[in-house]
Amino acid sequence: MISTIALVITAALLPNLSADTPWDWAAVAAVAGVLGFVVRPVLVEVSARLNWVVVLLVAVVGQALIMYLAMQLVGGIHASLWTALVASWVAAAVSTVIAFVTTAGTEDGLVVSLSHRGRRPEPVADPDVDGVVFVQLDGVPFPVLRWAVQSGGVPTIRRWLTSGDYLLREWTPQIPCTTPASQLGLLHGTVDGVPAFRWYDRELGRVLVANRPADARVIEDRASTGSGLLYDDGVSIGNLFSGDAPRSMLTMSRLGSNRGSVQVRRAFAWFLTSPNGLTRSLSRTIAEVVKERWQARRQEHRDLQPRMRRTWEFAGLRAVTNGLLGDLNTALVAEEMRRGTRSIYVNYVDYDEIAHHAGMFRPESLQALDGLDRVLASLVKLAASAPRRYRIVALSDHGQSQGSSFQDRYGVDLGSLCESLITQRVQTMDAAVEGLGRAGSLVGDVGEGGLTGTVAHQLDRGIEHAGQTPADDQQPVVVLGSGNLGLMYVRDSARLSLADLERRWPALVAGLVAHPGIGFVAALDDAGVPWAIGARGRIDLASGSVEGEDPLAGFGHHAARLLCRAVLMPESPDLYVNSLVDEVTADVAAFEDLVGAHGGLGGWQDRAVLLAPADLLEAAPARIEGADRLHEVLVGMLETVGHRRTPATAEKVV
Repeated sequence: MISTIALVITAALLPNLSADTPWDWAAVAAVAGVLGFVVRPVLVEVSARLNWVVVLLVAVVGQALIMYLAMQLVGGIHASLWTALVASWVAAAVSTVIAFVTTAGTEDGLVVSLSHRGRRPEPVADPDVDGVVFVQLDGVPFPVLRWAVQSGGVPTIRRWLTSGDYLLREWTPQIPCTTPASQLGLLHGTVDGVPAFRWYDRELGRVLVANRPADARVIEDRASTGSGLLYDDGVSIGNLFSGDAPRSMLTMSRLGSNRGSVQVRRAFAWFLTSPNGLTRSLSRTIAEVVKERWQARRQEHRDLQPRMRRTWEFAGLRAVTNGLLGDLNTALVAEEMRRGTRSIYVNYVDYDEIAHHAGMFRPESLQALDGLDRVLASLVKLAASAPRRYRIVALSDHGQSQGSSFQDRYGVDLGSLCESLITQRVQTMDAAVEGLGRAGSLVGDVGEGGLTGTVAHQLDRGIEHAGQTPADDQQPVVVLGSGNLGLMYVRDSARLSLADLERRWPALVAGLVAHPGIGFVAALDDAGVPWAIGARGRIDLASGSVEGEDPLAGFGHHAARLLCRAVLMPESPDLYVNSLVDEVTADVAAFEDLVGAHGGLGGWQDRAVLLAPADLLEAAPARIEGADRLHEVLVGMLETVGHRRTPATAEKVV
């Protein structure tokens, strides 16, 4: 059909080309299609052995000759030899594009293209030392992955587990259950200093947002000792922090003020100028937008609950993060494996991005999980041509909970609720900005100055000021949302105790815990003892003694221990606020406009995944609580395969 249309259009453009009847064009297209059907498998086989550019040229020439032969066989076509050749080239170009999309757009096509890029890998000095690829499956809850395995989904992971080659474990992230806290722990061995995704920094006197490059650098500089997870010939790809890797790409803390990585720009240019990369990315990007709009409308028509309004802005961000960025991550990992890089840590955000807006178990979220499984299969195939053996370790940085947002449930956001209780304006930041940050990492690392630099700067400003008005900047009280975890700070003040808060605003604590959407609040008393307070009781988080009813009873047996650690952190707010958790549905109410959320307690947000080769994981402790503890396990894996025998220098890696 496409070839027929192309021939009709070509005949309209070329005065010396005509047919006796319109059916002659269809006959030519049919004959050429049959010949193409025979030739196409040959082209696919050739594509596995030659560069795609060569294949494209061979395909176009071959299809042009086939089309010209079809014209001669059918008859009824009036054209000079030159006109017929021009017409055959137009039809051949359309036919080749369609054939290319149907072959190169597959996962196997991408793997073949990446495996055959450039020269054969150079040998490494220590081929007996295995490489390790840490693949972060951002935001995947342990129960969701276990269910996917049991239901017959995620075939790669299922095959690994049923063969006995891999073990699947659950680990418990600390509070806050967010990427910044978990990645800092996983990559740098500490979770200190990160009380949420964004928070008011008393030392700097401003709000820090972890996915802004300048702020990510501040956070990493405070935590880094120079001996992070990746210091021994490692590379960080697509993360917030570097893990002290000598090289980092698409990594927030390394973007800083001097944007633009030559290595990433080179890889990005190759990826887009490659027919496979360009066609695949364009088709996937368009497909993601179309799928997102259709899936959003489907939720509305079926009246699925909980749900949120899914905008065109999110459709665009999803297209970038789940299409272009995912493929670019794979291309960068493939290049590092070709170089023999010892350790690689890469973050794939596909599931997390969609689950935030659709929910944990919705079809689109599970499709994203299947897509991550295909990525793991692709990495295994790519590792086969590397100069050293690679071991793949998959993990998630936190889990996910879901429910209607706090504002959708109660018609008021947390900032407005606090304003009504203290009778003064507050600075509120509660807009979801994770997707903006991920897009910003791509723009920032690819472009330096010019249009891309301007776009990256605008994304930074959008993240910094999301959810607030210009007049909010100087309000004395700052209220922030981080999933279903809220934070309240009093600007330009030492940390206030519960007694201080009650003296200044007598209605605040009592009014918050009395609200049906609040599960508990947490803060220090005058003696520095951490407390969690609910509507009908309170608990001393340090000793575990309860007065009245335990406000943490519905949040898990480990809730008091995790919350105590968070509240004692010097950077923590004057008051933590955690939303309710529904006893029947396990729903939470995010203080951001999200249906899937993580940050505090409730649901599955503190149930994360660790999937590793059995011989590397069998010695790990049965229970792992906190990303800093998991960091020790990951370091042990590296040491088992022969890494980290050269001590890191005392000076931080720059």
